[in-house]
Amino acid sequence: MVRLPLTPAEVERGQRLGALLRLARGERSMLDTALDARVSPETLRKIESGRVATPAFPTIAAIAGVLGLSLDAVWAEISQPERRAEPPRSGSEARERLAS
Repeated sequence: MVRLPLTPAEVERGQRLGALLRLARGERSMLDTALDARVSPETLRKIESGRVATPAFPTIAAIAGVLGLSLDAVWAEISQPERRAEPPRSGSEARERLAS
């Protein structure tokens, strides 16, 4: 199967997703988060760094679930570039903002 190159918008959305997950993870270790979500630490690292801009839905659902994030809120945050407000200062603040 040939994979089409990602558009600039998809790459940017992947970067926003990675930043959001890093913020929500806060002080929690990447290893603990990945193991709890049943994904490899390498997969989580690639998503958080933006190297995997279009991760599989079950992967994001698992990570979001471990971090206590609503998938609706995650989508709302990453799909609209203009929503880039001042980032929360902690993972719990990110979860609070996304829960509302």
